[in-house]
Amino acid sequence: MAEEQAQHVHPSFAGVIRQKEEVKAKLAGIKNKIGVYSAKGGVGKTTVAVNLAIALAKMGKSVGLLDADIDCPNVPMFMGIEDRMDISHFPLKPLERQGIKVASTAMIVDDAKKPIIWRGALIAKMLGDFFENTDWGQLDYLIIDLPPGTSDAPLSIMQLLDMKGFVLVTTPARIAAVNSVRSGLMAKRLGKAVLGVVENMSEGTTEQAEYVAKALDTEVIGKISLNKRISKLEDEGKIPVLEDETVFEEFKAIAERIA
Repeated sequence: MAEEQAQHVHPSFAGVIRQKEEVKAKLAGIKNKIGVYSAKGGVGKTTVAVNLAIALAKMGKSVGLLDADIDCPNVPMFMGIEDRMDISHFPLKPLERQGIKVASTAMIVDDAKKPIIWRGALIAKMLGDFFENTDWGQLDYLIIDLPPGTSDAPLSIMQLLDMKGFVLVTTPARIAAVNSVRSGLMAKRLGKAVLGVVENMSEGTTEQAEYVAKALDTEVIGKISLNKRISKLEDEGKIPVLEDETVFEEFKAIAERIA
């Protein structure tokens, strides 16, 4: 199938088509791949990805969590993980925490506190290893925490993965909403679904989230209230949904909308 397609496309896309077929076969045991995304940094994508994954697991779902922010990985810190993955042989084995399979470059490099200074080709190769050379097994959901921006890692994920869709994260700030719209337009341009919008650090209303949802013909699927305890718990390596019932209920509502 891939070879037949490759004969009718520009040669520069032939390799992508072949790799996409290989990735699809490797990840056949994963029912739903969901990206947590915004082109704007600092909106709380990792907070949403980690706590959403935990909420789905508490609903009885089998869940994996991939930190696709290759050069600035933060998922292990949010999950309280200090151990390293075994990279002496393939396939790589994600580490399990709270019943979730987790993979991140922070669990591969020798010192996660040092900068990972890689060009786009190395970032794409690392993502390829997480897709093709990592044993995720059978999962109901793979939650993917994307980096900000609209190139490199987000582009590779949208080109290679058969995604269920993307959850966009914004905040009450207008600039965050504008960049979230850019994120959603990129996903749609590449034929991917936008599952909904989450407003993080919400101050009560969801005006900016509603702006994003209207621009992308989708809906607001939840809000996470501005809560200083969330960042305090994260700094301590604790997971808010496991420590605060109010936070859990907010993420549970989002998980139920997705599931």
